[in-house]
Amino acid sequence: MIKNFIKKITGIKAIEDATAKANAEAVVAQKLAEEKLKEAADATAKAELAKSTPKERATRKGEPWVSVLDTHVNKDNVRNGFFELDWNDAFVVQLKQEGYGYDGDPDEEIVDRWFRDLARNILSDEGQDASRGAGYINVSKLADGKAEVK
Repeated sequence: MIKNFIKKITGIKAIEDATAKANAEAVVAQKLAEEKLKEAADATAKAELAKSTPKERATRKGEPWVSVLDTHVNKDNVRNGFFELDWNDAFVVQLKQEGYGYDGDPDEEIVDRWFRDLARNILSDEGQDASRGAGYINVSKLADGKAEVK
């Protein structure tokens, strides 16, 4: 009791109270700043996700992804042409797990095996002869780790 009285008359009590109040306000301010930083990080992540391509989103999630980018038909002979495909590594892993290839096989060949099988299944479903020849694979390496398969 005397101790508190001495602190009060010397002004130490007011300093301790002000310090405690300032510390409490600093804790509240720090929590608010952390929340705002988290909100800003979430907004940045959402903006980056919105700008990313479907392939980038699937790859980020570790999901298999494949897409037909373009279909090319030979103007002189419409029976000839090719599809331009793009895929991510998770898709190739999935194809390997399904028996379309093994470690060491080029990704293009693994995807080509799958695509040929898909085409045969479509022909068969339509009552067409699925045993006919399917042409050949011609792989040309391109820039940026891409390859052209004809």
